[in-house]
Amino acid sequence: MGRLEGKIAVITGATSGMALATAKLFVAEGAYVFITGRRQEQLDKAVKEIGRNVTGVQGDAGSLSDLDRLYAKVKAEKGRVDILFASAGVGEFGVPIESVTEAGFDKIINVNVKGTLFTVQKALPLMPDGGAIIMNGSIVSVKGFGGLSVYNASKAAVRSFARSWTMDLKARKIRVNVVSPGTIDTAIFVGVPQEVKDQFVALIPMGRIGLPEEIAKAVLFLASDDSSFVTGIELFVDGGTVQI
Repeated sequence: MGRLEGKIAVITGATSGMALATAKLFVAEGAYVFITGRRQEQLDKAVKEIGRNVTGVQGDAGSLSDLDRLYAKVKAEKGRVDILFASAGVGEFGVPIESVTEAGFDKIINVNVKGTLFTVQKALPLMPDGGAIIMNGSIVSVKGFGGLSVYNASKAAVRSFARSWTMDLKARKIRVNVVSPGTIDTAIFVGVPQEVKDQFVALIPMGRIGLPEEIAKAVLFLASDDSSFVTGIELFVDGGTVQI
């Protein structure tokens, strides 16, 4: 039996990269997964890649009505959510403080902060006591990378949510944790010149960019009974980048 045998999982923003890798691993470990994505074509492709024990629900994590539709689908088909990986997020890079706009601020905060909060809140009525919530953070929650101030702040908020909700949900024994990736080889690097990649690698003590599958394994740890005494943490999966 797999480590998630018989579990029902919801993974938002799972049409590519780390969240898609996580969905594949969850299914391989015995879970049934519901995945979301904003674009139907990409969502259909992801469902096909996963292959079995998966339902795709189109929606935007920043839209409360879309979240309601997601959980209505989960309730109708499976009746519960044992594991939630709130992974959906957006960012705008290369935006120093002088260039931040209200529209850019609202876009990031709407998905990364408001969306994460209500993704978790709306799952709770379907989550049995003892469930697991994992949120997708980033090393920027503790690193002051320039041109990313709003994104950085949004991920610091996610870290804070985990600490607060660990206390809010302690009576239900629901564990709340954050996985915070470093530089990972996802679609964001498509077309990026090698010399730029080399600059990123130079910041990583382990000397390489991480893989989506390595994030998926960390999420699996936090979702499974392997981490049964772990809650309220931010797990950095970054090759040591935050140590610099």
